[in-house]
Amino acid sequence: MSRLMVIGCGGVASVAVHKCCQNSGVFTELMIASRTKSKCDALKAQLEGKTDTVITTAQVDADKVEELEALIRSYKPDAVLNVALPYQDLTIMEACLRTGVDYIDTANYEAENTDDPQWRAIYEKRCKEKGFTAYFDYSWQWDLNDRFKEAGLTALLGSGFDPGVTSVFSAYALKHYFDEIHTIDILDCNGGDHGYPFATNFNPEINLREVSANGSYWENGHWVETEPMEIKREYDFPEVGKKDMYLLHHEEIESLAKNIPGVKRIRFFMTFGQSYLTHMKCLENVGMLSTSPIQFQGQEIVPIQFLKALLPDPASLGPRTVGKTNIGCIFNGVKDGKEKTIYIYNVCDHQECYKEVGSQAISYTTGVPAMIGAMMVVTGAWKKDGVFNVEEFDPDPFMDALNKWGLPWQVCEDPQIVE
Repeated sequence: MSRLMVIGCGGVASVAVHKCCQNSGVFTELMIASRTKSKCDALKAQLEGKTDTVITTAQVDADKVEELEALIRSYKPDAVLNVALPYQDLTIMEACLRTGVDYIDTANYEAENTDDPQWRAIYEKRCKEKGFTAYFDYSWQWDLNDRFKEAGLTALLGSGFDPGVTSVFSAYALKHYFDEIHTIDILDCNGGDHGYPFATNFNPEINLREVSANGSYWENGHWVETEPMEIKREYDFPEVGKKDMYLLHHEEIESLAKNIPGVKRIRFFMTFGQSYLTHMKCLENVGMLSTSPIQFQGQEIVPIQFLKALLPDPASLGPRTVGKTNIGCIFNGVKDGKEKTIYIYNVCDHQECYKEVGSQAISYTTGVPAMIGAMMVVTGAWKKDGVFNVEEFDPDPFMDALNKWGLPWQVCEDPQIVE
């Protein structure tokens, strides 16, 4: 029996709340808090009468620590699940520290204003030291480890799918299939079709910043950076078929390089169609992906935020998206002195997700593990003092929960490898 506060009310939050309400034996009480309370109220109305979980709603500005702190103190949750924007990770973590509450999120911190001089100085120092230029990294959250440890609190980072499930797959592979893992290729394939000329499957602001940035991968103890979309491979995904995929920088590479001993190379690939890439390049060329504020008719606007307002809301894609996702990891390493390669993956059907929770599969594959991560923390299955990534815990209960709560996984012991 536990009380959970969920901050955020977008597509992923909706799935996480639905799954918490299905799991009412663990989540007996739940608060949905967002800047727009009407969205929280609408979600509550959808679920009331269908769950034993007692749902309340609240308005909160997650950019403001004092507002968060006051709300947490009044509701007194056992944990806070952050499914808001990555920009807000640090304010929500700070509020949890001040109120003595465990913390769970799905994506690591990145700055909203990448021109801020204080942030820029730290960012440029990190670029020189580590060798990658992505605007997001774990250092800001890892730096809070001592404070969480001293407070006797758990902060669980990256409990989505990638990062999240892919990292749990890595821990599971190391525990059950390998003595040592040498290479990890994380593959994220969305074979779905929503019918729009251009739309993003999750928050456009985050998605487009990530995809248009330089790629990078970990090899032999250091980062290798690439131009955006420079490295392309074709892969024949089970239940989806052949797709073009491109190497990106992704945050779980950073944590897996730290937490999987002996790993020599980690890469992340995501599939994109040519139409998506053409649209994105055009938008980038005319400045619409910029995070720097500009003056427009006497008002200050941020181009990428304006673009977000024009694009379809990812939460609205569920009814019209057909097809499947395939997300997983190809591991190569050694077991009992012999080389071994396996592929652990999940296939998720967009329309099946919509029938169950009114969502497309991208939100579903992140929202389900967000609920599972919160369950791991509030039940004490995963409980250590400090700031941790999911691969630092026993993977078995999480893997069992994936099968139970809608993301069954498979193991292929003779997979196609990525050159």
